[in-house]
Amino acid sequence: MDYVAPAFQHHTFSVKLWPPSQGTRLMLVERMITNLTTPSVISRKYGLLSKEEAVEDATQIEELAFVAANQHHQKEPDGDGSSAVQVYARESSKLMMEVLKRGPRVKEDAEVTTAEIPILVHTDTFDISGGNRAFISAEEADDLLKPLKEPGNQYTKICFSNRSFGSDAAGVAEPILSSIKGQLREVDLSDFVAGRPEAEALEVMKIFSSALEGCNLRCLNLSNNALGEKGVRAFEALLKSQKNLEELYLINDGISEEAAHALYELIPSTEKLKVLQFHNNMTGDEGAVAIAEIVKRSALLEDFRCSSTRIGLDGGITLSEALGTCRHLRKLDLRDNMFGVEAGIALSKALISFADLTEIYLSYLNLEDEGAEALANALKESAPSLEVLEMAGNDITAKTAPSLAACIAAKQFLSNLSLSENELKDEGAILIAKAIEGGHGQLIEVDLSSNQIRRAGARLLAQAVVLKPGFKLLNINGNFISDEGIDEVKDIFKNLPGVLGPLDENDPEGEDLDDEGREDEDNEDNEDELESKLKGLEIKHDE
Repeated sequence: MDYVAPAFQHHTFSVKLWPPSQGTRLMLVERMITNLTTPSVISRKYGLLSKEEAVEDATQIEELAFVAANQHHQKEPDGDGSSAVQVYARESSKLMMEVLKRGPRVKEDAEVTTAEIPILVHTDTFDISGGNRAFISAEEADDLLKPLKEPGNQYTKICFSNRSFGSDAAGVAEPILSSIKGQLREVDLSDFVAGRPEAEALEVMKIFSSALEGCNLRCLNLSNNALGEKGVRAFEALLKSQKNLEELYLINDGISEEAAHALYELIPSTEKLKVLQFHNNMTGDEGAVAIAEIVKRSALLEDFRCSSTRIGLDGGITLSEALGTCRHLRKLDLRDNMFGVEAGIALSKALISFADLTEIYLSYLNLEDEGAEALANALKESAPSLEVLEMAGNDITAKTAPSLAACIAAKQFLSNLSLSENELKDEGAILIAKAIEGGHGQLIEVDLSSNQIRRAGARLLAQAVVLKPGFKLLNINGNFISDEGIDEVKDIFKNLPGVLGPLDENDPEGEDLDDEGREDEDNEDNEDELESKLKGLEIKHDE
């Protein structure tokens, strides 16, 4: 993709760390290429990328990460750029992990034959997505899709994901799909044009859309197809004909502002929609307005995911207000956007109506204390059956800990709690520990890593969870726990191997930077400092 630098870069700013030089950006691309082509646990499971594909993916990842960091920096132009660097590194790492788990787009060194493609066939399910990615020729498509041509078949679910259809193969599939579309209820066309030129990919989408027009689907998955507005409009015939959709997946689809508006225009009814997922798109504030309109007419929505979509303050407020109409919401995932305090407060007002909420993911939203406190107070009064609460990476300090603790204490069905990468310190950790020490019999995982916690907070957290039945993981890595404190915590878990997470990133001598320390840091060589920050970028294998 071509990136046009925003106008603000032509002005002079007293920015210490952002933007990076072209040399630093190229350095990061090279490092990502190495990561993507080096054998690992993940590559053994999903396949190793070729050098050519790694170069293409790494270049695209860096561009996406750079744009995300630039957008973040524009929200705080008077800063030193350090938070933009963190966004840049975090986005790069996250996108690398997604590429690794995606695996190579096509099998290397040999054609994949239909004999090598596992086909999952049940009475109602036809699935050709297993095994390595593969291009499908017309002859292979004819062979693969034979079961769909059998008279009297009862297939209601089809999955063509992980197979790249060209125009010829799509031409073979078209009459077959047309002949059975009346019986189809679930269609998965995710990742089905990988590696095709744009013109051919759009043609394939139109062929499939025409073939399936008029089918009465319950579930439609169009993820991982880099749709953009052109792709969304290529599916016009199919989308416009849907009246009873309950689940719609548009993950990693390049859903821009224009694409979001196209979706709103082309989907005639979402009155029955229960699941709507937009993860990892470039929707932005204006696109969020269109998504908000879709949400407003989806009163039955139970599962809404709009994470990593570059939505800022204005879009966050609009979307939050729209969510207030979704009184049946059970799962809400808004992670990794740029909402800010005001959008967090707007969302807190919507949360009051979520009586059925069981999972909420609010990490990396720039909530700060004020936004986090408003949300904690709202959750305390709603969502009585909440099981998962995530608010990591929001610059939350000990000031908000009493509200968080009160909220957590009220959630006796809580199983997973993540408040990592905040600034709760010992004061906050102790309050959280006291909140979970009584009851909370279903708690299985607590993450307060990277919170500047010391010995007292770590010890109380350990004591609060160690005797809970079924508890699986306490993560307090990346804190400031003394060596004596580490020994105490390890002793508490001595009879429970694996329950205490690793402590390899703990810093016993960790201190908060005072003003003098910050001044000294500002005087360091800027480019060297940025480069040193990026050299620490690694992929965390969380498998």
